[in-house]
Amino acid sequence: MSLVTKLLHTRYRVNDLERTVSFYRDILGLTEVKRHKSPRGSELVFLQTPNSDELIEITYFPGSGPVQVQPDLTHLAFEVESLAAFSQHLAKHGLQFSDGPTASSSGSVFAFIDAPEGYEIELIQKPKP
Repeated sequence: MSLVTKLLHTRYRVNDLERTVSFYRDILGLTEVKRHKSPRGSELVFLQTPNSDELIEITYFPGSGPVQVQPDLTHLAFEVESLAAFSQHLAKHGLQFSDGPTASSSGSVFAFIDAPEGYEIELIQKPKP
């Protein structure tokens, strides 16, 4: 018997809720599925990636003080069809990869972009069969 049965969501706390939600929606193409205020006073926005059940929870909770993201502490990884096409999409928004693209020994190619607040996003293009 497994004690844990399913990953439900991952939370990232931020200083600017709307700027961060806009980034995940407009740059990454995630869908906002739920928004509410918690009993503690946190503002919560849940986002979903196509083809995934797990959610990303973006939280604004000023009572905890400002968010200071430590470099290279954590990141989210998303699969993309084409890093070249994603690079063009980024350019239209005045953005660029912060690292890469880099080919791996498995045939995948990966690159990184920086989300608002300093969280790192990894984009992975898997090899074509």
